[in-house]
Parts: sequence; C-alpha cells; structure tokens
Amino acid sequence: MSSDEQRPLLDLEPRYDAIVVGARAAGAATAMLLARCGLRVLAVDRNAHGSDTLSTHALMRGALSRLARWGLLDRIWAAGTPVIRTAAFHYGDEELRLDVPPTESVPGLAAPRRTLLDPVLVDAARAAGAVVRHDTRFVDCIRTADDRVCGAIVADADGSTHRLEADLLIGADGLHSAVARSVMAPVTRQGSHASAYILRHVADADLPMDEYQWRYRLGLGAGVIPTNGEAWCVFAALPPAAFRDARADTATTMEATMLTSLAAIDPHLAEAVAGARPVSPLRSWPGVPGRFRAAHGPGWALVGDAGYFKDPFAAHGISDAFRDAELLAEAVVDGDLDRYERRRDELSAPLFDVLEQIASYEWDLDVLPRLHFQLATAMRDEEAKLRAMTSAKMGP
Repeated sequence: MSSDEQRPLLDLEPRYDAIVVGARAAGAATAMLLARCGLRVLAVDRNAHGSDTLSTHALMRGALSRLARWGLLDRIWAAGTPVIRTAAFHYGDEELRLDVPPTESVPGLAAPRRTLLDPVLVDAARAAGAVVRHDTRFVDCIRTADDRVCGAIVADADGSTHRLEADLLIGADGLHSAVARSVMAPVTRQGSHASAYILRHVADADLPMDEYQWRYRLGLGAGVIPTNGEAWCVFAALPPAAFRDARADTATTMEATMLTSLAAIDPHLAEAVAGARPVSPLRSWPGVPGRFRAAHGPGWALVGDAGYFKDPFAAHGISDAFRDAELLAEAVVDGDLDRYERRRDELSAPLFDVLEQIASYEWDLDVLPRLHFQLATAMRDEEAKLRAMTSAKMGP
C-alpha cells in the first residue's frame, strides 16, 4: 500500500492548488499532468486502488499516443497487453478488415484491463508529486461567502470527514458525478439515444488475439476485444428497450440474454463465448443517453464522463478522457477555463452527432458502414484539430 493511502485525512495538507475527485482514467491523468506542471494536487477516489470497473477499455490511437508522450506506454506493453494490428467490422455476413498501421511510438492499438491502466496512471501521478487517496469519498463542496467553490469535504472508509481547501475542485468521478451534483453543473446538451450492454471477460476461447472485432446485425452489436492475461472482453449491445424486456423476464438471465444476442449476430461467436472460461463477473449497463455538462464554474471544473458522456459504441471514452485531461491541465496552468470548454465542445460535437445516429438503432446494414466511416473521419479530424490547438506543455 502506498504511503499516501496510510496517512490519516488529518495528516494531509490543509490546502491544495487542485483537488481531483476520481482517480481513474480522467482523474489520475489530470492529477498527473497538473502535478508535472508544479501544482500541489490531491486526488481522491471512493474505490480501492487497482479495482476493476465497467469498461470496454479499448484504446484508440489518440489515447495510446498520449500514453507514449507521457512516458507510460511501455508499462502497458510490459504487462503483456496484446498489440492490436487489425480492426474487423462484420455487417451481417459481409466483412471489412482494416489494418492498424504502426507508428514510431505506437505499434498498434491496445485494450489494457482497467486493473492495469488505472494503477499505471495513479503511479505516474504520485511520481509527479500528487497525493492520491483511495477508499476516500467526496461528501460535498465547500464555498466562500460569495458562493465560489473553495474546496471539498471528504470522508474516510470509516466515515470520518475532513475539510480540505483548494483553488480548484475537479470532478472526474464519472457519469453520475457527485461533484457535478454538488456544484449544480448545468446540462448544456442532452442526447436522445443510448445502447445497453452486457459484458464479460473470458479466456480459453477460439478468438483472435491481435484484432478488434465489431459485429452487427439489425438492431444488435457485439465486440471482441483482446486484453491482458490472454483474455478477451466480449460484449453484446442492444437497444435499451430490449434490455429492459430481458430484465423483466425473470425466467431469463442476463447471461442467457447475452448469448442469445451473440447467437443472433454470429452463432460461432456465441459458441466460442459459451465454451470459454469466465475471468470476470458478468456486467450490464442499461444505456444512458449522452450529454454535455458545463465544463467549469467558479472554483470548479469537470473532466471525463463527469463533463461529457457519449454512447460507448465508439469505444472512445478513455481516449476523450485523456484528451480532456490535457486540455484542462493546460487551461488551468494558463488560467483560461473558458478555452477548455470551447475546445472540448468543438472537438466532441462531430463524434457525438454520429454516435447519436448509431445508438438510435435506426439503421440497416447498408447505412451502418457509412456511419462508421463518418465516425472514423470525426476521430481523425479531432486529432488534427487538437494538434493545431495545443502546445507540447503536457509531455513527461
């Protein structure tokens, strides 16, 4: 256990430049980048260090490029994370295979388990000088007489609380952010559509270890994502109404619903998953429409899913979390949080718009490839715009 974790709350410094609530992909990356810029940073997370979370955890090029730039990608490969060299899209019986071209710093794509990725980021934040505390819950923000947020009340696992002051409180605590509720961050754009997911990690399956597989039939989707431990993250995606119907049927388990959905997409995939060895609990997600919240206010900011959430169909959540961690850290250093929100919204809107169409399930197998092409174009354009916007301040 880190010495940070062993210190009582009362032994922490009474004031920080920034307190980050949430120490996973968005929060740990933000804490690391701010600490590398010389700020005094505390990050707290209600969960245990290295715990798992619901995630497809597929990383796209932008996320891996940032890990490389931050000096962390070698740890991902050293842990035995497979290098993904192909992305295969199956539209019914039609297949489209795309090679993943290597670059000097990134040999391919990757999907490290969150039990690996999150601790790597936490370790880097600590190495940069940030204090990181797990099993520590955000209770409420504290405010000045003129209603500016000026810190947080946090609680240990035993329930004891402590007030900590900060120039900036950053919510990186996910879609249902307690920080966003506490500061009353307004929703600035609300999506209309969502996908539900049923997910499990399996091993000992006859599945490729060097490619992402995305499979579709009318009204259904599936993903096969190679990860650490010679295992795969396999998920079925379906409309929320179909997911609710399955949950309402007490005679049908979520596992049966998953296998039935996979069988409707590809019987061979369902057979491979049914015969595989489970290496994680079955997890499910009922589907929540995407949305933007205000990115900042007096004394506070939001990053990751706390500020901007989109349907996971694109497997782009961690990539955007890393992107926004860089945008926020640079804006904090430069004292321009308005710029952070403008950039986040400008970069995010094209991808969000396409995902709204995909998550509607109002497509057929002729239309869906065109939507995926628009999605890929939006990702490429986003990285090009980002390179033009940002400096090199956020390197190691």
